[in-house]
Amino acid sequence: MSNASFIDFQGKYVVVSGATSGIGRAICIQLKNMQAMPVLVGRDIEKLRRMGSELDLKEDCLLCIDLTDHKSVQPRLIELSKKVGRIYGFCHSAGTVETRPLNACSSDSITKIMDLNLTAGIEMTRTLCRRDVMEEAGGSVLFISSIYGVIGMAGEIAYSASKGAVIAAARTMAIELARRRIRVNSLSPGFVKTPMTESAFSLLPEKYRKDIEDLHPLGTGTPEDVARAAIFLLAPQNSWITGINLIIDGGFTAR
Repeated sequence: MSNASFIDFQGKYVVVSGATSGIGRAICIQLKNMQAMPVLVGRDIEKLRRMGSELDLKEDCLLCIDLTDHKSVQPRLIELSKKVGRIYGFCHSAGTVETRPLNACSSDSITKIMDLNLTAGIEMTRTLCRRDVMEEAGGSVLFISSIYGVIGMAGEIAYSASKGAVIAAARTMAIELARRRIRVNSLSPGFVKTPMTESAFSLLPEKYRKDIEDLHPLGTGTPEDVARAAIFLLAPQNSWITGINLIIDGGFTAR
């Protein structure tokens, strides 16, 4: 049986943060291919409109918002649900990374990463899982974490802490929301070449970058590799999967 015949979102609305680039963009494309209605969330309205046009989405499916402005998240999402109807799913793909060794970490730099990678996702989930927002039959929530939330990596203290917290938070939410048939999972990719990771790794010596790439037996990943796994976890047909952290890393942790 093909993946396409098994998975079908049947016009369900799925909100995706960080939707206009990298992993988030790939997930939105896959969702549209599976008959979902992705709701694109980002900070750049022009990028949102270009991608919305590409996917043939109506204007109501574009949400321009700064997710670190936490007080504005709830009213904007409630407004969204009134326009499009009940929401089935949410994928928190928005994130940021700064490569800093311990002696260069500051409370401000840590807070900046935590605000987007962790707090924004929790705030969005809190609103989207309201009884008057999410589908009555339940739904699916997915957090894009990172392999660095599972293992250590020099220079990635704040980023690793935020992604480890994402995994822990997702597991806890899975338990809390199970009674309402809302599934919550996380996905931890290894090194995936996206604009964000390329920018972060450009600050590292060439040899160090090559060493990291060589640690992946199957080579580095693509956003599409992550998107296919994300679709699997979000899919309505996989209704007995919750509270897991799926590692997809090209064999990195197998070493």
